[in-house]
Amino acid sequence: MQKYVYTLIFCLGFIYHSSAQKYTISGYVEDAETGEKLIAANVFDAKSASGTITNTYGFFSLTLPADSVELSFSYIGFETQTQWIDLKENIDLNIRLSSVVALETVEVVSDRYERIEEETQMSRIDIPIEQIKKVPALLGEVDVLKTLQLLPGVQSGGEGQNGLYVRGGSPDQNLILLDGVPVYNVSHVLGIFSVFNADAIKNVTLTKGGFPARYGGRLSSVLEINMKEGNNQEFHGEGSIGLVSSKLTLEGPIVKDKTSFIVSGRRTYIDLLLNPIIKSAGRQEGVDIKPQLYFYDLNAKINHKFNDNHRLYLSAYTGADVFKNTVKEDDYKVSGGLDWGNIISAARWNWKINNKLFSNTTLTYSKYDISILASQEELQSDGSTEAFTAKYKSGIEDFAAKIDFDYHPNPQHYIRFGTSATHHEYSPGALVLNATFEDAQLDTIIGSQNTNAMEYALYAEDDMQFGAFKINAGVHASAFSVDNQTYFSVQPRLGMRYLLNNNVALKASFSTMTQFINLLTSESLSLPTDLWVPSTSRIKPQQAWQVAGGVARTFLDEYEVSLEGYYKQMDNVISFREGASFLLGLDADWQDKVTQGTGESYGFELFVQKKKGKTTGWIGYTLAWNNRQFDEINGGRKFPFRYDRRHDLSIVVSHEFNKRISASAAWIYGTGNAITLPIYSYPIDYTYNSYTDNNGNMFEFENFNEVESLGDKNAFRMTSYHRLDCSIEFHKKKKRFERTWVIGAYNTYWHQNPYYVISATENDGRNANGEPINERRVFKEISILPIIPSVAYKFKF
Repeated sequence: MQKYVYTLIFCLGFIYHSSAQKYTISGYVEDAETGEKLIAANVFDAKSASGTITNTYGFFSLTLPADSVELSFSYIGFETQTQWIDLKENIDLNIRLSSVVALETVEVVSDRYERIEEETQMSRIDIPIEQIKKVPALLGEVDVLKTLQLLPGVQSGGEGQNGLYVRGGSPDQNLILLDGVPVYNVSHVLGIFSVFNADAIKNVTLTKGGFPARYGGRLSSVLEINMKEGNNQEFHGEGSIGLVSSKLTLEGPIVKDKTSFIVSGRRTYIDLLLNPIIKSAGRQEGVDIKPQLYFYDLNAKINHKFNDNHRLYLSAYTGADVFKNTVKEDDYKVSGGLDWGNIISAARWNWKINNKLFSNTTLTYSKYDISILASQEELQSDGSTEAFTAKYKSGIEDFAAKIDFDYHPNPQHYIRFGTSATHHEYSPGALVLNATFEDAQLDTIIGSQNTNAMEYALYAEDDMQFGAFKINAGVHASAFSVDNQTYFSVQPRLGMRYLLNNNVALKASFSTMTQFINLLTSESLSLPTDLWVPSTSRIKPQQAWQVAGGVARTFLDEYEVSLEGYYKQMDNVISFREGASFLLGLDADWQDKVTQGTGESYGFELFVQKKKGKTTGWIGYTLAWNNRQFDEINGGRKFPFRYDRRHDLSIVVSHEFNKRISASAAWIYGTGNAITLPIYSYPIDYTYNSYTDNNGNMFEFENFNEVESLGDKNAFRMTSYHRLDCSIEFHKKKKRFERTWVIGAYNTYWHQNPYYVISATENDGRNANGEPINERRVFKEISILPIIPSVAYKFKF
């Protein structure tokens, strides 16, 4: 009998041990055709109903009980792959997914991916890059930022501009990352085009609130843009020729399955077309004219796989705008212009430490600078040269290092933690003057001197699941040291999701953010004179807290619907004092020209998105309020921010009729921008004068100056904005390549959207004496962009 008892105890112990024993499946998910790692691909075990997603580098880790496992791997635009595994030990598993043309052809079971209601994260939107390329574009230039402006909660700075104003924030409150490196200037041609070449981009993610602890340094949004890694299977290329610019992308393996590269370049060529005409016209007048008018971008990336545990990525970007002109006539030469641009580079090392722990170490460099130049030279009769040069310079330069860890202890926890350090060097504007006149010389610098600062960050977060309840909780701690002043900030973050029985997700989030960097800017164009400056002992760091709540659900397996409400409070936001400008009084400290105040924004956002099928697109609607308050502006009274818009509506649709023809359209509506106008005027400095004509007649008249008084700041509105953009594509596969003609139109029905307002006078005609009848002052809205057709030729090989 005792023997049977021992046997029973042994069996129960074995059963308990087996049921408690767990093993980890880890590896990478990638595109079978190109070898590109797939970000946020879904990994799901049907038997245990447990799952995870891949990280930014395609890595996943899933710990499951020892048992047979039915593991599926899925990603939008790819066929799902299922693996049946008898899990008895830790397993390394690399998966390659094959793309499909239209997902309706695949069975529903293979369409599983992480739905919007399954995510803990709220206020985040992923836009597939192929969907971005289909959106109609100004002058045919595919623009990532202009596409993001069509999303709820995101507004543009004005007609044709690519600035992002997210949930009441300003452009400097957006953390824009290219392969993890901050980008300080995102505009070409004064904001008309962005610096991001869509052909070199793999994915785009915008986070507007509920920020996970791994993000910090900005108040309003995080925009993550990741470059392609380069095809490690075979050589490919693509490019386009448009009205404004041309671009070419080349990628391929250096060592197949080991090392790959991608190089992508873009340049405008208006200068190449206009230069011969301008020079010819100058020669006819005896003048030598040499204009330089262009912008360019160059992206490059190399990645190398040492083995499944170690990978190295090297990436770089450089781009600039050049607007210069030189005119020479006989012994006299004058030059002038401006140029600005970015240089960005990163080195990243991935280390799979074990099946549950993954690390990424990154070294980055980022530089943005601008210069405005004016010079003249004149050859004197005695052979000497008199010269004068004025050059305005400004910029910012960063060196940074960071290390991030992903830890997957089990399917109920996904832990991230890491730290970073950044050295900033700010050049907030200086005017360099050089002059040579006979025996006198001038060489001096007027303006602010460079400032150095160190910024540190430390974070930890855990994405936890308890049945239908998910929580992402974390904390982001940061410090900023500048000019013997150190600021510390601890920022708690919390995101929650509860899944109801009908697959409706209830979501809520709370986050606090601190920002140590400021952009001194106008409230209109993105100008090269916009200056990046740090927090100082006088200028406090910007701070914000945001709370949001909403519901989300996927309908009919393909329509993602979310409704969110939010409230955001901002402190220490920065603005020029009334009447101040950085270019006026360069010898003064910039801190004397700014003031700090508070801001608030709140509203509701509705987003309906369809990512798969022959018809894709989205509808986004925003109802919002956005206010600012400064003690030294508007008499200390609260006023609407310039980009306070009550209503914003965007409808974007793309449809593939067949393999040869596809079309897309986007309709946008928005409440007019807030503006400030004078409400009355009064005369001052009265003077009485008289004169006598040749006949001895005396005439008396009065003279005075008129002063205008402005009303409350931004108390008036321009008329509402709306337009329709359309495009159609004609595809054809040739023997060696595939070509596409793209024909489009911006502002298709030619609506005269207001860009700015001018003051003018009107009357009802003139009387017999030629005097105006009923003369009055009026304000007129000026439109600058009519219907703009475009055509582009694209090719792939």
